[in-house]
Amino acid sequence: MAQQFSLTSRIKLSNGLSMPRIHLGVYLTSGQETSNAVQWALEAGYRAFDSAQMYRNEKEVGSAILKFLSSKSNTADLKREDIHFTSKLASNSSYDSARKSIKQSVQQCGLGYIDLFLLHSPYGGKAARLASWKAVEDAIAEGEVKTGGVSNFGVKHLQELLASKPRILPAVNQIEVHPFNTRTEITSFCQHHDIVVEAYAPLARALRMKHPVIRSLSDKYSCTPAQLLVRWSLQHGYVPLPKSVTKERIIQNGDVSGFVIDAKDMEKMDVLDEYLVTDWDPVDAD
Repeated sequence: MAQQFSLTSRIKLSNGLSMPRIHLGVYLTSGQETSNAVQWALEAGYRAFDSAQMYRNEKEVGSAILKFLSSKSNTADLKREDIHFTSKLASNSSYDSARKSIKQSVQQCGLGYIDLFLLHSPYGGKAARLASWKAVEDAIAEGEVKTGGVSNFGVKHLQELLASKPRILPAVNQIEVHPFNTRTEITSFCQHHDIVVEAYAPLARALRMKHPVIRSLSDKYSCTPAQLLVRWSLQHGYVPLPKSVTKERIIQNGDVSGFVIDAKDMEKMDVLDEYLVTDWDPVDAD
């Protein structure tokens, strides 16, 4: 029996905590646009939001969450601890710089703590990566962050971090993953080492919505191409971060419990890989 997924589904992390299976991405959103997207998502049942220092919208996301929690729209009587907020370190440099930067993010979001804090990329070199990771470990020890992870890390970067014998292991690696860029080497390594794969750009930034395989399977399952791609991600065990600023699409993208992609159709989607990179690709950085 295939697992049913909804906006309330959660995934267990290696540190014993858990997080929602679907997060709203807020990359390239700002101001009122960000606030509206977060509010609509919360009303639709989303419980997780993926921000970053580089997005310059930590404050808007945090404010929108707090506003919702104290509003009449919060009919489920949700508390801060029911919401999962992610941010990311803009650049790896010294320990002190990273530590200060994390404190600034906690202050910016206004949520009291950050549920998941990631190193946004492997850029900066080995010493900077490991120093920045130590800053994440200390932020966890001091209660500013609940869970630490990485983003855009290739296998060699993950091996380097694990070989450094860190006090806290990375629980997450957030990378671009979708049927047109399956990154099986990285995803297999992560799953072998109990690192949850978060899939950013799970909709391939709408660049392949009209692909014949996507269109035919969307028709077969009576879903939108976006819903099909979110479901593919979930059935692989990933945590997708679909991004939209349109109320209707935010609702649709999270509504994927009504169908299950069968094994043969998953295989049809798996072979679409063309190493389509829709943004940056730091996984091979030195």
